[in-house]
Amino acid sequence: MTTYTAHPIARPVLKELRVTDDAGREPVPVTDGEGGAPLRCCLRHSAPGERIALVSYAPLRRRAAETGTDPGAYDEQGPVFVHAGECAGPAGTALPFTNSHRVLRRYSAEGRILGGRLVEAGPFEPALAEAFADPSVALVHVRAVEYGCFLYEVRRPEGPSGGS
Repeated sequence: MTTYTAHPIARPVLKELRVTDDAGREPVPVTDGEGGAPLRCCLRHSAPGERIALVSYAPLRRRAAETGTDPGAYDEQGPVFVHAGECAGPAGTALPFTNSHRVLRRYSAEGRILGGRLVEAGPFEPALAEAFADPSVALVHVRAVEYGCFLYEVRRPEGPSGGS
């Protein structure tokens, strides 16, 4: 069985976003009074009383800068919640935020969208297996249905064991 890994926003990127986000704005940290915000730094929901910030993030633009590609018109930025300061990152290996309908968007190595699929709450592994059955799919973005917000990235599994 293939194991899929949810990739949070990378630590060096988080460090930059906490100073100036991808829209050029300085984040405004707040104390989360209610909890429940999906944090893209540690892939869990915030707890009441935690310091968080809503920042603009452009995942395909950042990937393009790393890989020397150009996502063209597919470059988009959107709001994501992160801890206002450093955090420990994800705990555990289970795919997070699977308790609601999600959209799994497929992308090529160049950052071009190749399709998407609405996934019901529950296991995402069958939909990820379907996505990666297409050899041109390099990564999948898991996104919220309601607002289209980026939650995390799943990359093509590597190696004979299928683990990434």
